[in-house]
Amino acid sequence: MTISKILLFYVFTPLADPDAIRLWQRDLCESLGLKGRILISKDGINGTVGGELKDVKKYVRKTRQYLAFKSIDFKWGEGGGDDFPRLSVKVRDELVSFGAPGELKVDAHGVRGGGARLSPEQLHELVAEKNVTFFDGRNSFEAEIGRFRDAVVPAVENTRDFVAELDRGAYDHLKNEPVVTYCTGGIRCEVLSSLMINRGFREVYQLDGGIVKYGETFADDGLWEGSLYVFDERKSIEFSDRARVIGHCYVCDDPTSRMENCGDLACRIQLAVCDEHASRTACSEHAANSGKINV
Repeated sequence: MTISKILLFYVFTPLADPDAIRLWQRDLCESLGLKGRILISKDGINGTVGGELKDVKKYVRKTRQYLAFKSIDFKWGEGGGDDFPRLSVKVRDELVSFGAPGELKVDAHGVRGGGARLSPEQLHELVAEKNVTFFDGRNSFEAEIGRFRDAVVPAVENTRDFVAELDRGAYDHLKNEPVVTYCTGGIRCEVLSSLMINRGFREVYQLDGGIVKYGETFADDGLWEGSLYVFDERKSIEFSDRARVIGHCYVCDDPTSRMENCGDLACRIQLAVCDEHASRTACSEHAANSGKINV
């Protein structure tokens, strides 16, 4: 039986020639038959790839041979190359598109001035000691099916909205409180926590390894509730068979952990939807144009 796996990884490190790294990574993945998405910038690399286990292991070994990537923390997940439509390897100005490339400071040790890192175990210790606010660093739709208990979920449709939310003072009341930022694998919070500190937040932490690492450690026996949204054909994953269902179908309000794209191709909204109504995934804004009914 063929065994397949998915890798989630990133590292912040200065790269002198991102285009050369792009060509190398593209050729490496193609030679191994891997599919997925890899972004590269002058500040490092961020990727999710999948394929047969033997080929994924070769990818890890070859990528770590490059000195700047030696310390990459690869997170393993269930799935494979079929969970991605194709291989995409691109160079961007930012690894995560916050729209603030001039603010991020990166050296050989990673992001400078970011929040203090917390392992899952250290997070529990902090929560036992202090009244902590969890701050979701993802797009708001991701939190519909899973989030940390009592987390603040900013009303952002994409990562670029965070800077405007912070600059308008929406969360100034948290500036003197302990805040723990979290996201899927940790990369968005590397940047978000530094942006918050730059704007006067005094006690900012980041969950090291993100929700993925927390789920590997505590599954559904800790502070996480629900399913984890992922940006591939799996759409969402659970950490155990005890995962709570906290999402609600936008059509009938029944509990669901299923997320689907809006049925209108011009719309990029993600919708929580139950199995019965999965064929009617048109948001209210596009329902009339798509001919689909929301009720």
